[in-house]
Amino acid sequence: MRNAVGREIPEEIAGRKLITYNGPFSFKPDKRQYGKPLKCVFPDEKKLLPSIRDAIKKVGLEDGMTISFHHHLRNGDAVVNLVVDEIAKMGIKDIKLAPSALFPVHEKLIEHIKNGVITSIEGSLNGPLGEYVSKHGLKEPVVLRSHGGRARAIKSGELHIDVAFLAASIADEYGNCNGMLGKSAFGAMGFAYADALFADNVVVITDNLQPYPVIPISIPQIYVDYVVQVESIGDPSGIQTGTMQITRSPARLTIAKNVVKFLAKAGILKDGFSFQAGAGGISLAVTKFLHEYMKENGIVGDFVMGGITGFVVDMLMDGTIRKILDAQSFDLKAVESIAKNAGHVEVSHIMFGDPHTCGCVVNRQNACFLGATEVDLNFNVNVNTHSDGLLLHGIGGHQDAAAGSDITMITVPLLRGRLPVIRKEVTTVSTPCQTIDVIVTDRGIAINPEREDLIEEVKGKIDIVDIGELYKKAINLVGEPKEPKLSDEIVAIVEYRDGSVLDVIRKVKE
Repeated sequence: MRNAVGREIPEEIAGRKLITYNGPFSFKPDKRQYGKPLKCVFPDEKKLLPSIRDAIKKVGLEDGMTISFHHHLRNGDAVVNLVVDEIAKMGIKDIKLAPSALFPVHEKLIEHIKNGVITSIEGSLNGPLGEYVSKHGLKEPVVLRSHGGRARAIKSGELHIDVAFLAASIADEYGNCNGMLGKSAFGAMGFAYADALFADNVVVITDNLQPYPVIPISIPQIYVDYVVQVESIGDPSGIQTGTMQITRSPARLTIAKNVVKFLAKAGILKDGFSFQAGAGGISLAVTKFLHEYMKENGIVGDFVMGGITGFVVDMLMDGTIRKILDAQSFDLKAVESIAKNAGHVEVSHIMFGDPHTCGCVVNRQNACFLGATEVDLNFNVNVNTHSDGLLLHGIGGHQDAAAGSDITMITVPLLRGRLPVIRKEVTTVSTPCQTIDVIVTDRGIAINPEREDLIEEVKGKIDIVDIGELYKKAINLVGEPKEPKLSDEIVAIVEYRDGSVLDVIRKVKE
């Protein structure tokens, strides 16, 4: 089957029938959301358990079940490894992992894949785990979803979770918890909402047990089966990974400045402006320069959606924006802010980007500026694989922000080293061309020809080039890139946020 971005998609993979992507707003649900089992806890029953092993026994985890985790601690997380190590010790096998994302800190899971403890993953992969899957595959292809797409899949029952193990930086013995307070505070718990609401069993794992009731309440007691206290849920310093540093490259700083210039010339930067920024070095610089421009021109924005960093917190503190909607805190300044600022509020990833709701936050965004590993001549974007075909990144909120925002801007250098970023075709379609509006590079700005309104708005105000010209510039500098060496074996499925299939990722030949 050929989908709406020109990719050939099998009708079925590993017994799973696939829905072909036919456009960003073509698929509407016709089912009810998943209903978890009814529970009751009587007055004399206790939820606090002495260990993770006890919790695994209490929830009745067995071979072949699905477990989930959130990744708010990112590369500082300790909970995934603690739980999976214990599962392995208990001899439980054939587990499906359904994390919101995995990071280099989870590299030891590769041994659990090799020994059959983990046989399936539905969640984003970053770094060594993604590379392993690219070269070896799993029993079933990995399923990659956006943040909003994951929330949708859980809510619909498409991704059924038997047990959710949720890290919390503070909790009481009845399960009320949050990620805003305590030695391991990580901020918003946006990913955990869907898991708590729809998993059959929920175990809160904390290193900071406090008297009842813990407030503010992110995940309430009514959704929590058991609570376990451990020595540490992780290191919050691992939240701010290497990609979350503002760029120092003069060329990339110019890209960031040109994003702000474009938004201003297009008449988008005005009172009430709202946006979402990515967490890459260029996107962070855009936020910084956007703040400076808005402040200098007396513009006050309504809100910023995030992935929130300290750069956004600065905008709130001096009144450049009115509200922060935070589903994931990207640095420790954001973690501190959400705990004390009334205008900095937590939202779930259901509210952020689930397309099968009565309206998600991305629908209200004027703009988003996001990164990419590759962009092609049709404006399709790759954020999952590199040009060698290795799966090294998750989708994040990329698809969701692009679909909902009035204008989606991709910020990329023309070259990375000796590799062109603008390609004839991307290695993997992560976000479809129909939702991408502007490509901003260090060698020029291209507008999707479908956005005739934008082209007309900036005519004579800012220099625009055809994306084909950017491609020619790149090829003239470094030549045509080598094609990745791939086999026919499918190791991952790239879902669009509505559950249809954008692309598949094939095994890399060693």
